[in-house]
Amino acid sequence: MEKIEKVRRKLDRIDDHILKLLRQRVNVCKSIGALKRLNGIPVLDASREEVLRKRIRAESVELGLDSEGVDTIYRDIIALCTHVQT
Repeated sequence: MEKIEKVRRKLDRIDDHILKLLRQRVNVCKSIGALKRLNGIPVLDASREEVLRKRIRAESVELGLDSEGVDTIYRDIIALCTHVQT
């Protein structure tokens, strides 16, 4: 069991890193939201979202990940980031 705990601690460190990157992404999106408000640009940009999701799906395939699963995660990330822009 000691070996599994060691691997789980490694996974916990990876999760911590993912959360820190997510915080960075949210902060950048807050800045984008402020710029959009300042310039009268709508928060939602369906074409930008589609370009992003297409790129992420393609990159996930190259990395050997399930592109549908990654796309599902990114839909949630995009929703969170859209919310903080309002």
